[in-house]
Amino acid sequence: LEYLDEEFHQSLQWMKDNDITDILDLTFSVNEEVFGQVTEKNKKDYIERMAKWRVERGVVQQTEALVRGFYEVRIVVDSRLVSVFDARELELVIAGTVEIDLGDWRSHTEYRGGYHDGHVVMRWFWAAVERFNNEQRLRLLQFVTGTSSVPYEGFAALRGSNGLRRFCIEKWGKVSSLPRAHTCFNRLDLPPYPSYTMLYEKLLIAVEETSTFGLE
Repeated sequence: LEYLDEEFHQSLQWMKDNDITDILDLTFSVNEEVFGQVTEKNKKDYIERMAKWRVERGVVQQTEALVRGFYEVRIVVDSRLVSVFDARELELVIAGTVEIDLGDWRSHTEYRGGYHDGHVVMRWFWAAVERFNNEQRLRLLQFVTGTSSVPYEGFAALRGSNGLRRFCIEKWGKVSSLPRAHTCFNRLDLPPYPSYTMLYEKLLIAVEETSTFGLE
């Protein structure tokens, strides 16, 4: 280090040799400029890195422990059986499935943008969810919240990135658009489709064929 950066080495050496109480205000962190300013050209890389940092923040140790345990299980379970699952399917396999209580779900749902429980589009939405089988309902929950697990206390205890946050449906978008999800906020953006059939088909496509991760 001394030959690489003499000034930096001297700074660390001074810290080692002296009492720094009430002298240096340091934390276990470092600022490093990697790619410089965010531009139109590199913004995609910036967004991906920021999203990854936010998702992993505070759970790195837990995630590493989970991965180690998973690979220990793979010693017993043929890895070829695991490789056929995508991320959403793997969560359903690991977490298991529970029978969703539609009444509890509906009674603890919030609405925005002009929607309310008696709105015709919301009646169609809940009719579509009732028509779904339980696996499709779990996938819908996973699409909107990022997880297929229902809290032990029920939907009233559903959590988002900043604590308790109920399942929410907001009027958004053109009828040609698919529903979109904001998993950090447990929010489904649902266009005001003109018919039950269109709503059912669009919702099914969103749940079964699109990514669960949404950026606000």
